[in-house]
Amino acid sequence: MTLTSPITLRDLTLRNRTVVAPMCQYSSIDGFANDWHFAHLSRFGIGGFGLVIFEATAVVPEGRITYGDLGLWKDEQIAPLARIVDFLHSQGAAAGIQLAHAGRKASTPVSWRSEEDLQTEEQRRAAGYEHWQPVAPSAESHSPDDPRFQVPLALDKAGIDRVIRGFVDSTIRSEKAGFDTVEIHAAHGYLLNEFLSPLANHRTDEYGGSLENRMRLLLEVTEAVRAVWPAHKPLLVRISVSDNAEGGWTTEDSVVLARELKARGVDAIDCSSSGFAQGRISYAASYQVPFARAVKQGADIPTMAVGLLGDVDAAEAIIANGDADFIALARGALNDPNWPVHAERYLGDKAYELWPVQTRRVSEHDRVLGLQAS
Repeated sequence: MTLTSPITLRDLTLRNRTVVAPMCQYSSIDGFANDWHFAHLSRFGIGGFGLVIFEATAVVPEGRITYGDLGLWKDEQIAPLARIVDFLHSQGAAAGIQLAHAGRKASTPVSWRSEEDLQTEEQRRAAGYEHWQPVAPSAESHSPDDPRFQVPLALDKAGIDRVIRGFVDSTIRSEKAGFDTVEIHAAHGYLLNEFLSPLANHRTDEYGGSLENRMRLLLEVTEAVRAVWPAHKPLLVRISVSDNAEGGWTTEDSVVLARELKARGVDAIDCSSSGFAQGRISYAASYQVPFARAVKQGADIPTMAVGLLGDVDAAEAIIANGDADFIALARGALNDPNWPVHAERYLGDKAYELWPVQTRRVSEHDRVLGLQAS
């Protein structure tokens, strides 16, 4: 296995092991994709990535992190997404969508927009500004000392059923939009992760307490999504493998969870970490690779590594050593949307075949600068 070798999940074959991880753009109004999303995502197909996963896309309006998030809670939101999917397909890339619910981390501000930018009704309308009360497993703020986060409402059974229905309906719409894979977002301190973690879930019903109970909602969502997602298309789940906090979710818990997800038809686990205010971790190149390796080995399931993986030699070694099956970039992809084609040139593999035909004259540029042999 190499970074540039194809890989197949169910009937989907990706041209290489490079993935664009979901990156929130906070640039939507009422959940709709627009020209920014088209330009932002399309460049990764041109740049040679095997799979481009769209940003966290809310399954219900109250599931958005901010009022600027993408959504797929109504049929009208399908067409703008399908336009981007079609273009990615024309460039040889697969398209995935991350379906999400932000839980108690919902209805937070858009970071680059100040209160002065939202003073008038006209300003708020132009920005698509909305504000609402979040929901969560327990009525506890993500961070009580941070004014960005509210105290959420604890979900009752009807609310839980609405969450599951939202994931199902958004999955059906994802198929109509032409996506090749769906990723269920159960990481980073958002709703499904909140149910998993003892740091956020203090329920005493069948959705709280034991590990089995805390896993229940994610497993119910997974079963419901797999039932409506075409059998020939792969299903992914992103998890925080560890909360990196005392008394929190652990790597060992993630191995148990990954086995249960695999048994329910999940094809790969996207391995991230943290998401709660109590979490602490030191950032460094490839710092989350051990999580991907632990889940891959412990649950015998393909995994995706993410987190400061822009060094080509290191990425190649991760795949070659079997530590993970995919290399996912987020900020690294923003920094270099052509990372896969540059990686192929660096590795001396496939020369310039991955470049779109309209751009292959870059080989002349590289030859003049001595970046290729001939």
